[in-house]
Amino acid sequence: MALEVTQILLNAQSPDGAVRKLAEENLKQFQEQNLAAFLISLSHELANNDKPPESRKLAGLILKNSLDAKEAPRKAELVQRWIALEPAVKSQIKSALLTTLSSLAADARHTSAQVIAKVAAIELPLNEWQELVGTLLGNMGGPNVEQPTHLKQATLETLGYVCEEVSADVLAQEQVNSILTAVVQGMNATETSNDLRLAATRALYNALDFAQTNFENNMERDYIMRVVCEATLSPDSRIRQAAFECLVSISSTYYDKLSVHYMQDIFTITSKAVKEDEESVALQAIEFWSSICDEEIEIQDEYSGDFSGDSEVPYFRFIKQALPALVPMLLETLTKQEEDQDQEEGAWNLAMAGGTCLGLVARTVGDDIVPLVMPYVQENVSKPEWRYREAATYAFGSILEGPSLEQLTPLVNVALNFMLNAMKDENTHVKDTTAWTLGRIFEFLHGPNVDNPVITQANLPLILGVLLESIKDVPNVAEKVCGAIYFLAQGYEEAGGTSSPLSPFFQGIVQALLATTVREDAADSRLRASAYETLNEVVRCSTEDTAPIVMQLVPVIMQKLNATLEMQILSSDDREKQSELQALLCGVLQVIIQKLGASESTKYGIVQYADQMMSLFLRVFACRSATVHEEAMLAIGALAYATGAEFGKYMQEFYRYLEMGLQNFEEYQVCAVTVGVVGDICRALDDKVLPFCDSIMTQLLKDLSSNQLHRSVKPPIFSCFGDIALAIGEHFEKYLIYSMPMLQGAAELSAMQTVRDDEMIDYNNQLRSGIFEAYSGIFQGFKNSKAELMVPYAGHILHFIENVYQDKDRDDVVTKAAIGVMGDLADTMGTNAAVLFQRSVFYKDFLDECTSSDDQQLKETAEWAQVTINRIIAA
Repeated sequence: MALEVTQILLNAQSPDGAVRKLAEENLKQFQEQNLAAFLISLSHELANNDKPPESRKLAGLILKNSLDAKEAPRKAELVQRWIALEPAVKSQIKSALLTTLSSLAADARHTSAQVIAKVAAIELPLNEWQELVGTLLGNMGGPNVEQPTHLKQATLETLGYVCEEVSADVLAQEQVNSILTAVVQGMNATETSNDLRLAATRALYNALDFAQTNFENNMERDYIMRVVCEATLSPDSRIRQAAFECLVSISSTYYDKLSVHYMQDIFTITSKAVKEDEESVALQAIEFWSSICDEEIEIQDEYSGDFSGDSEVPYFRFIKQALPALVPMLLETLTKQEEDQDQEEGAWNLAMAGGTCLGLVARTVGDDIVPLVMPYVQENVSKPEWRYREAATYAFGSILEGPSLEQLTPLVNVALNFMLNAMKDENTHVKDTTAWTLGRIFEFLHGPNVDNPVITQANLPLILGVLLESIKDVPNVAEKVCGAIYFLAQGYEEAGGTSSPLSPFFQGIVQALLATTVREDAADSRLRASAYETLNEVVRCSTEDTAPIVMQLVPVIMQKLNATLEMQILSSDDREKQSELQALLCGVLQVIIQKLGASESTKYGIVQYADQMMSLFLRVFACRSATVHEEAMLAIGALAYATGAEFGKYMQEFYRYLEMGLQNFEEYQVCAVTVGVVGDICRALDDKVLPFCDSIMTQLLKDLSSNQLHRSVKPPIFSCFGDIALAIGEHFEKYLIYSMPMLQGAAELSAMQTVRDDEMIDYNNQLRSGIFEAYSGIFQGFKNSKAELMVPYAGHILHFIENVYQDKDRDDVVTKAAIGVMGDLADTMGTNAAVLFQRSVFYKDFLDECTSSDDQQLKETAEWAQVTINRIIAA
C-alpha cells in the first residue's frame, strides 16, 4: 500500500478534477476501513526522505486534520478516536513524527512540528507521552553533542507549537525551565543561524504564558528581557518583528513585573524601530505602547482611579511618564499615510497604528495629552500638503475621548466651523478624516449628559446642511458622514417627549439616507449598510412629532424588500447580495415595528401592515432552503410583540420556519435568535401558544441534550422555559418531568465550575440567570393552581440560591434574579415553603445585603421577598 499511498496523495493534488475526486474517495475509503493503518502509512510517508515533497506535505496535513478541528463537537470526536487507538500504533506514529524533525525537507519538518503539538495536546493532559519534552530537548544537543542546525530549528518550532496547544498547568516547572533555557539560548545574539534564532523567538512568544515563576525571579526575568531586547536589534527583520511581538505579549501578561529601567530601554528601541525600521517591525513597536495603554486603562476602570501611595495594585503610570517623548513619536507617524488607505477594508499602516495608539494614550492620561497635541494640530491643519492637514485632523479626532469636557469643549467650539469647512477640502483623505472627527465630536461632546453642548439650535442647521451635502461625496467619505449622522441622532435619544431639535430636519435626513442606499456605488463598500444602520438609529431616536414620517417609511421599505424577492439569482454571489440586502431591510422594519409598536397612539401604523409584512417575511424565509434568515426572525419577534394575540393567525404557516431555526445547530446565533422569538410569541399569545408547545418543548429539550449546539444558546433556552410556563400556566405540568432534571443538572454544573477566567465567569452568570428566569416563570405559572407540584424541587432550588449567594463572581443580574426567585418560591408555595426557610440561615444575610444596596430595583425586590417570606413563616 505504501507505493499506492504516495500515488493517491499525488493524485489528490492533480489539476484533473476526475483524478482528484477518485483519489479523495480512495483516501476516505482507506481511512474508514482501517484507521490505524491509514495513520501509520501517512506518518511513514511524511518521514520518508525518498518520497516527493508534495505527497509528504499532504500526508502531514491529513494527519493534522485527523487530530483537530475548529468545531468543538468534531474535535472531541477526533480526540476520542486517537485515544482509542492501540498504544503500539500511536507509538509507531509518534516515532515517525519525531524522526521527521531531522529531515532535510523544510516543509516536512514544519508539518511534523505541528502534528506533534496536536498529539501532545491530547496526550500530555492525560499524563501520556511524558518523555516528549525530554526527547525534544535532547535534539538541542549539549556540552559534548552538536546537533545539526535544521534539527534544532525544527525542535524549537515544535516546542513553540506544543506551548501554544497545551495549557500552562500541564507541564511541570522543571520542564518549563528546560524549555525556556533551550529557547532563550537559541535566541542569543551569538547564534549564527537566523532561521534557528527566529524559531527560538517565535517559540518564546508561545512559551511566555508558562513563565510565571521565571518572571517572579529577578535574575531570570532580567535575562529573558535582555535577550528579547537584543533580538529587536537583529539584522534579520523577521527576528526583530518576532521579538517585538514577544514584548507586546510581555506587556500584557507581565505588566506588574515591568520596571522603569526596562521601560527606558524599551522606549529607546521602540522609538528607533518606529522611526527607522520596516513597517511590519514598526507596527509591533507601536503595538507595545498600545498594549501598555490597554493595561493601564483596565486598571483605572477596575479600581476607578482610587490609588493611594500604598495601593496593592501595581499601577506604574508608564504612559504618563513617557508622555513628553511618546506623543511626539506618535505624531511623527501620522504623515506616513498610504494613498489608498481609505478605500481598502481592513487597511492598516503606520499612520493608522500611530493614531490608534494616540487615542489610547488620550484615554489613559486624559487632560495631560491636550497641550502636547494641540500645537501640532494648529501648526499643520492648514498646510498646503494634504498629508499634514489629514494628520492634524486625525490627531485632533484621536484625543476626543479621555480628556475632560472642560478641556475639550472650548477647543471644539473653535474647531467646529473649521471642520465643517474642511468637508469641502479638495483632498478625499482630508474629508474622510474630517467626517470621522465630526462623528467623534458628536459621540463624546453632545448629548443629554453634556452641560455645555457644542451643538446648539443656532449651529444645527449649518451642521446638517454640510452633512447632507457631503453624504453625496465618494463612498468612503459618505460612509463616515453616515457615522456622524448616527451619533448626532443618538445624542438626542433622551430628548423624550413630543419633539426633538432634529424633528424639523427629520424628513430631509431620512430622504438623504434612502437616496444613499440606492447609489450605484453604494454596494462596493460598506456605504449601503452604513446608511441603513444610520436610518435605524435616526428612527430609534425619533420623537412623537415625526411618527407620521416613520409610518410613511413602512410601505417604502416593504416595497424594497419585495423587490429583493424578484432579483434574478444566477450565482452564489447573487444569492449572497440578495441575502445581505434582505438582512438590512428586515433590520429597518424591525426598528420601525419596535418604535411604532411601543406607543398605543402609533401602534395602528404597524397593525394595518401586519399581514403584508408577515407575508414578506415568510417569502424571505422561502428564499433559503436549509437555513432561516436571522434578521427576518428578529423582525417577526418584534411584530409578535407589537400585534399581541392577533399574531396567532400567522402561527400555522410560520411554525415550520420557527422549527427550522430551533434545529439550526451550525449557525448557533440563528438558533439563539429563534429561541428569543419563541419568548416573544409566548408573551404575545399567552395560552393561545399551547397547541404548538409540545413541538417547541421537544425541540428545546433536544437542543439542550445536544453536544453539537454551542453552549451560548443554552442559557436562553432555560429562560424560554420560563416564558412558556408563564404563558400556559398549569398546562406546563406535563413538561416538568423533562425540564426540571435539565435545570437541576445545569444548576449543579454551574456550582461545580472551577475555571475562573473572565469568559467562563461571564458564561456561568448567563447560565444561572437563564436557570433563575426558568424557575421564576414556572413558579408564577403554577401560583394559582398547581403550587404543590413544586414541593419536590423547592429544597434544591433554595440550595442553588445559597450556592449563588456564596459565589463572589456573581453579577448584579444574577443577584436580582436569585432574590426574585427566592420571593417567587415563598409567594407561590406559601406555608409549604415555611419550613425550608426556617431551616435556612443564609437567606437573611442575602436579603440584608440586597436591602442595603444602592440599586433601587434590587432593593425593592429584596424588600418584597423579605415581606413575603416573613408572612409565610408567621402563618
